[in-house]
Amino acid sequence: MARRIILYTGKGGVGKTTVAAATALRAAELGYRTVVLSTDPAHSLADAFGTPLGPEPVPVASNLWGQETDIYYNLRRWWGTVHNWLRALLLWQGMDEMEADEVAAVPGMEELANLLWVNHHHESGDYDVVVVDCAPTGETLRLLSFPDSARWWIDKLLPIQRRLSRVLRPVMRPLTSMPVPEQEVFAAIEDLVRQLARLHAVLSDRELSSVRLVVNPEKMVIRETQRTFTYLNLYGYVTDAIVCNRVLPAGVGDGYFARWKEAQAGYVRFIDEAFAPLPVLSIPLLRDEVTGLEALREMAGHLFGGDDPTRIYYPTVAHEVRAEDGGFVLSLGAPFATRDEVSLAQRGDELSVQVGVHRRNVLLPRVLSGLHATSARVDSGRLNVYFPRQKQRSRSQRHARSKRP
Repeated sequence: MARRIILYTGKGGVGKTTVAAATALRAAELGYRTVVLSTDPAHSLADAFGTPLGPEPVPVASNLWGQETDIYYNLRRWWGTVHNWLRALLLWQGMDEMEADEVAAVPGMEELANLLWVNHHHESGDYDVVVVDCAPTGETLRLLSFPDSARWWIDKLLPIQRRLSRVLRPVMRPLTSMPVPEQEVFAAIEDLVRQLARLHAVLSDRELSSVRLVVNPEKMVIRETQRTFTYLNLYGYVTDAIVCNRVLPAGVGDGYFARWKEAQAGYVRFIDEAFAPLPVLSIPLLRDEVTGLEALREMAGHLFGGDDPTRIYYPTVAHEVRAEDGGFVLSLGAPFATRDEVSLAQRGDELSVQVGVHRRNVLLPRVLSGLHATSARVDSGRLNVYFPRQKQRSRSQRHARSKRP
């Protein structure tokens, strides 16, 4: 079993691939058997290492393997029985072979197959550390929520489909050549979803797995990363660090870069506030493109200093939402809270919380949409913010209101 799984994600173009590669290289050089795999459809991991990679792990350096997942290879390995039936069904409907191959790779199957590689590497015992270069944030959220969705599907819908297939197959065979799914198809689906259930337990294990969000000090990037951070917390996945990449170093001259440096300084402060109490690991904008082992080693030095990159920087879910007393409580990790004087300011879906000299900016999830924070208190290192439900007016009240001039 792997002892550590680290997933890197962020908005497209922030540098998460090079950060993942640098992390994997540092872990390998510390003696951990490490595999880094890319689940982003637009792979660039091979470019970061400067060496070709394939759909199976390829040696890159001592103790280090790299892998770029491939949907068709994955389908044959993990999803072959179901894919073959879908392809036969599409051919029966008159679709040509090339189109049938493309359409049979239905949305979600690629994400599922990528998840299974994470599970495989964890359970194989071949590696100590698994580093995942995830797809951009939107795809990653779907990828990480897939186990819950798939488990619901197999519990609720698959038994019905399986019984219908068993009844209809002998009736339909004399009447049509349409391929009806055999029991092997349903067995394959059940096996895959059981693997996903095991994977969900692995990714939710706070002593094993964590997500790290890569951000650049830019307004649009920060906003999307805040939303991702909120939803990862709601799914119960630990985010243990923020990586702030491409920060202009102090040695860069003023003049042309003066306004850029000033804007970045403000965004860096906001990142500290928005993601506290998580640590923010910074990487300066490097002189050259980060490709090859030497450049990755330099990036790892800036990122981790003398730290072990496999350590868990923050061991618990930073945000939690729970129903309580007819409303909701947003519970925030707040080890910085030293007194009970708390002030709240809410504007739309953004909440600003101040405890003493410490401030937090939180992007609220949809479950709290339309609700307003009314109070907060500090308890055992958590800051609990209360959102009562809005009371529904009675029909007579609404009717009377509508008659007012």
